[in-house]
Amino acid sequence: MAFCPNCGTDSPGKFCAKCGSPMPDPGQGGGTYVPPPAAPIVQSAGMEENVASALCYALGWITGVLFLVLEPYNKNRTVRFHAFQSIFFNIAIIPLYIVVGIFSFVLHYIPVIGPLIIMLMYVVLMIGIVGMWAFLIYKAYNKDKFVIPLIGPLAEKQAGA
Repeated sequence: MAFCPNCGTDSPGKFCAKCGSPMPDPGQGGGTYVPPPAAPIVQSAGMEENVASALCYALGWITGVLFLVLEPYNKNRTVRFHAFQSIFFNIAIIPLYIVVGIFSFVLHYIPVIGPLIIMLMYVVLMIGIVGMWAFLIYKAYNKDKFVIPLIGPLAEKQAGA
């Protein structure tokens, strides 16, 4: 059995049937083809810890829960901390909206200045939430552990950190 030295296919003639290159003479001892060893398959280790920690905050509590469920990340204490802090931060936003809603209900009875104060409260709340969200992503990506007062210690306790 003769193998083509160029492409490795079995070709009994003087020329390879696949690539057309000349086949070696069987008397010269060059008729066997040894394929190169296969390259080892390297499995990906996943995301870096800081990327996974930052992504815990990306879609709020949804990505927090997602990283608590995904296999390699739910064993990492840092990623678990950021996931729990993301969940607790997004849950803490709900009472803030309730308090601002109660103040808005009271302030809407003030004729001219009431609606302006209501609008200002909601704008300040939104800027604060988005600013804190971006700050948490930034800190997590830079491998800085920022603990939010009141909810951060709860996240540390849940994560086991």
